[in-house]
Amino acid sequence: MAKQDENQRPQGAEQPAGGPGDEAGAPQAEGREPKQPKGEGKPPKGEGKPPKGEGRPPKGEGKPPKGEGEAPKGEMPSGKGEGKAAGKGEKAGGKGKGKGKPAEPEVHEPAPVPRLKILYDREVVPQLRKRFGYTNAHQIPKLEKVVLNMGVGDALQNPRFLDAAVEDMTAIAGQRPAIRRARKSIANFKLREGQAIGAMVTLRGARMYEFLDRLINVAVPRIRDFRGLPPRSFDGRGNYCFGIREQIIFPEIRYDKVEKIRGMDVVVVTTAKTDEEALELLKAMRMPLRER
Repeated sequence: MAKQDENQRPQGAEQPAGGPGDEAGAPQAEGREPKQPKGEGKPPKGEGKPPKGEGRPPKGEGKPPKGEGEAPKGEMPSGKGEGKAAGKGEKAGGKGKGKGKPAEPEVHEPAPVPRLKILYDREVVPQLRKRFGYTNAHQIPKLEKVVLNMGVGDALQNPRFLDAAVEDMTAIAGQRPAIRRARKSIANFKLREGQAIGAMVTLRGARMYEFLDRLINVAVPRIRDFRGLPPRSFDGRGNYCFGIREQIIFPEIRYDKVEKIRGMDVVVVTTAKTDEEALELLKAMRMPLRER
């Protein structure tokens, strides 16, 4: 019966400090703490926990009613919609896809027509047609190109002179010239094949008309003791060539930056088949030619 009573004791009941074989009241070994019985120091089950339903808000609380906080239809909210709209805009601006409008191209105003070209179309063409009796508009002679050539022989001793000549021609023609090199070696001139000895530039179209306009109306009248250009400087095929001794007659050249006075050759190439037609063309374009 004693054994049954011991088994029927509840778990939380106190037990003697000693084991089952120890006598009641026997002292324990020094230095050892008494063991706590099972179940002591632990709260009973269910304590410390709130009952179900406590601490939670009732359903429907904390949420705004329907329709509040939502953007109206057709408008994008400030969150994901902005990112999507930005993404579409980037695609439209980058690859040209998407719903974004493409960027409008820049509109540039056309350059004004040179006044020497207007003079040729309005006055020179009817005058030449009447003078030579052309039946086809393609038979009327016209300007094809203007070639400027400047020799820089002293560039063999000092290459800096060639750079100065290139800068002057660039300012005069409005176009950077090409460097001309020796085709063969000449021992008497201490010249080797391939050395840079000059600069050349070819003008066509609007730049050609602009250059001739400045040459005829501004530069040539500034030549000292000018009496007109020689009228016999034709090559027999309708091309006119003359020389300029000083490049400072052009207003684009600054006197304080000129290292040396240089001349240049000017060749006016036309589509005329004879020198007579070319002479009438240049006279009609108001080229200052002196009388023979």
